This record gives sequence, C-alpha cells and structure tokens, in this order.
Amino acid sequence: MTSDSVDVLLVGAGIMSTSLGVFLKQLKPDLAIEMVERMPQEAQESSGAWNNAGTGHAGNCELNFTPMRKDGTVDIATALEVNVEFDLSRQFWAYLVGKGLIASADSFIHPVPHMSFVMGSANQAFLKKRHALMSAHHCYQGMEYSEDHAKIAEWVPLVMEGRDSRQPVAATHIGNGADVNYGALTSNLLAVLRKHDDFKVHFNEAVIDLHRNPEGGWRVIVRNEDTASERTIHARFVFLGAGGAALTLLQKSGIPESHGYAGFPVSGVWLRCDKPEVVNRHCAKVYGKAATGSPPMSVPHLDTRIIEGKRWLLSGPYAGFSTKFLKHGSYCDLPRSLRLANILPMLSVAKDNFPLEEYLVGQVLQSKSRRFKVLRQYYPDVNEDDWELAVAGQRVQIIKRENHYAGQLEFGTEIVASSDGTLVALLGASPGASTATFIMVTMIETVLREDLTGDWREKMKEIIPSYGHDLKLDAALLTKVRAETAAVLGLHPA
Repeated sequence: MTSDSVDVLLVGAGIMSTSLGVFLKQLKPDLAIEMVERMPQEAQESSGAWNNAGTGHAGNCELNFTPMRKDGTVDIATALEVNVEFDLSRQFWAYLVGKGLIASADSFIHPVPHMSFVMGSANQAFLKKRHALMSAHHCYQGMEYSEDHAKIAEWVPLVMEGRDSRQPVAATHIGNGADVNYGALTSNLLAVLRKHDDFKVHFNEAVIDLHRNPEGGWRVIVRNEDTASERTIHARFVFLGAGGAALTLLQKSGIPESHGYAGFPVSGVWLRCDKPEVVNRHCAKVYGKAATGSPPMSVPHLDTRIIEGKRWLLSGPYAGFSTKFLKHGSYCDLPRSLRLANILPMLSVAKDNFPLEEYLVGQVLQSKSRRFKVLRQYYPDVNEDDWELAVAGQRVQIIKRENHYAGQLEFGTEIVASSDGTLVALLGASPGASTATFIMVTMIETVLREDLTGDWREKMKEIIPSYGHDLKLDAALLTKVRAETAAVLGLHPA
C-alpha cells in the first residue's frame, strides 16, 4: 500500500472544500494540500447546479428566515445574519476575479432580483410587517412592497397572468439579488488550486477509514473506486467537506465530539423549463411560504436560472425521503449511521416532528398533477408540456443530541471539530453554499492552528475588506462594499 504525507487533506470536491483550499493557499501558499473525491469530477453532489436552487441566499426573499413570533411580531435576526454573510462571499469572489484568478464573474454569477410572494390576507399582513422591518434597515435598502396586481405584474408577469384579480396577494422585490451556479464556481476554485504545484486532486477515490496518528495528525485510508486499490494519506489536518457523507466519515473518526450526531436525509425533485417564450418573460427568484412542517430546502419558489449560458425556469423543489445521504449514495447510508448514542435522540426527533414526517410522506406520494397544482399557485397559466422533471440533490439535516434521550433537528450548517483542531467536519444544509466564505472564516478564526494559516489577519483584510467590522451596524461600509463587489461581479448594488 502506497503512502503520502500532506499538510491538509480535503475530503470532497464541492464548494466547501474548494473554498477552504483557496483560502489556505492565499493565507499560506507553501502548504501541501491534497483533495480526494469519490465521483469522477468536482461538484457532482450538493454543489452541482441542478442540485441546489442557486439562490445566493442573502436573506432577501426566504420567508423561513423571518418567522413570526407568538406575539405576532416578525423576527428578522436570522435573515440579517445570512444577508451579511453573503456579503463575505461576494467580497471573496470579487477578490479572486479582481486578481485574475477567476477569469470571468459571469461564468458563475448573474444579477437576478429576489422576491417574496404570498397569497391571502393573513399572509399579506405578515409580509407587510416583514417589509416594514427589513426596509428600515440599511442592509435592505431599496426593498419594495406591493399588493397591487399591476405592479407585481411589472416585476413578474408570469406570476400574475391568469390570476383572479380579487385574490389578495403581496410581494417584495429587491434588485441586488443573484443567481449563482455553485457547480461552475467550484470548478473555478479548483482551477485556482490546480495552479499550485503542491496541490493534488484525485477523483474516483473514497475515504474508507481514518485514524489518529500517535505522533499527531491522521492516517487516512482511501480506495480507488475503479481498481479497488488502497493507499494511505498521512495528514496534519483533515477537512470532511463531503456533503451528506461527512457525517459517516465523522463517525469513523471516533472523536468524542462526533457522539450523538445523527442525520435525517431529505431528497428533492424540480420541475424545469427551457422554452425561450416562457423563460424570457420571467426574471426573478420568487419565494413563497413553506408548507407546515416542511424542511427549509422545500420552500416553494419559481426561479430564474442561468446555467452554462442558458436560461431556465425552475420550480419546486418537491421534497421526498430517501435513506441515501448522497444523490449517488447507498440506501444503506442511514441504517449504517445508527449508533447507540444517536438512536434515542433520533426517536425523540421523530416523535416531536410528526408534521415534517407527514409532509415528506405526502411529497413522496405526490402525483404529477399535484406538483403542477403547486406550480400554478405561482404560474397560473402554466402549460404542463413545457416542463420536465429533474432530480435535485440530497440533503442531510442534522439531529443534534441535547441529552441522552432527546435530540434537536437542526436546519443550518454546523462545524464539528476535534479538540486539537486537526479534524473538522461540516454538517447540515441550507443556506450552506451561499455562506461558504463565512463558514471558512469562522473555521480559520476558531479552529485552524496558525501553523496551517500563518499570520493571516492582514491577508484576510485584503481578501475581505470588511473583515473585523459588523456590516449590520456599519451602513457606510456596507454601501461601499456592495458597490465595489457589484462592479466586479456584474451585480446591481441596490
């Protein structure tokens, strides 16, 4: 069995691993970094363009980020956090484009307005409260609100044509939104890494086991999926950025911090359309209100997508359940993840989340006509012949143990690190890719040792000009940053 030694091993060739790799190479260029990916090329799972909505989550339109409290007020705190976290991603990407490391921003990002759209008088009242709070904050400068059918039709004609003129509706519109092809971005980031002699990437290789080395670091065994040959990698630091498979690998590591975590997989299906006479009449990402009990990835939306230079409309996703942790995974993934430490927390989550289970069963059994019935809420005059089904990506929602008997279903992204900071796993789902930069900055600040990152603070300020400042509080800096990144990335500043 062959053996190699590296400073950093990145497991998975998606947006997370490539983002971390580029950050580390910018902070300390002499690091020896290796990446392994079980698929034949990068971005074949959650990072792939058809495996996520590409919204560039900025807390503009996602109503699940702004829940209504029991007292009837609206909480915008999560939306604000996500909003400025996406600004960090914009700065990172603009830095790479500005340095010529990524040749063209329009290879992965395009300006697309973000909208929320609701139906019914109660939802009108909710959206109006939400808009009043958000539009008063400098992070949401320029956000418009309307209940007028004609005005909303100016923004999104397909949403209003054929709609009952008496139906109460409301919408918000903000022009600085984006559509992001995270698959293309991942390929761009990997190309940046490949320019370094001391970076290697191996495809068709799967991590089958990993153990601590007595002298420090990790001994990682990988198997070639084509030849079944095995080799060993000795790494000072290991990052498990393998999407749904990160949980399985974290459990293999045996670190105490992994105990009690479990995964709840959620699958999805899109309806998509590429008819020019349809797609050219809609330019927005329109998000609605989620069904009771549905996971965040299942919030209904009608999205403009630009993928490989072609415009599409995407509707959905229509959620489902599969025991796979990856789109190209095994139906045994969920059973194999069960441990004595996570079975009781999983059962407690199942007991406490019956609406979610009921929703997913309904989605699995949903007929084609039912899917189009949902789409007609957002596109009344839809012609079913213009649309096709496409399987979306697989997500694994994290179940976190609260005590020996109880668990909590988590809908965000979580960093799980060994106590010595030599191994980190990234678990969870939405808003994931959109906040990848924030996640990497957090890891560098809290987990990674300086022998991996060097004296990183000054370089970080060059990469992210707002570093060390809270954009939620500094309106002038936010305006400056958004104007500068919009100019580089081809977006609208407001």
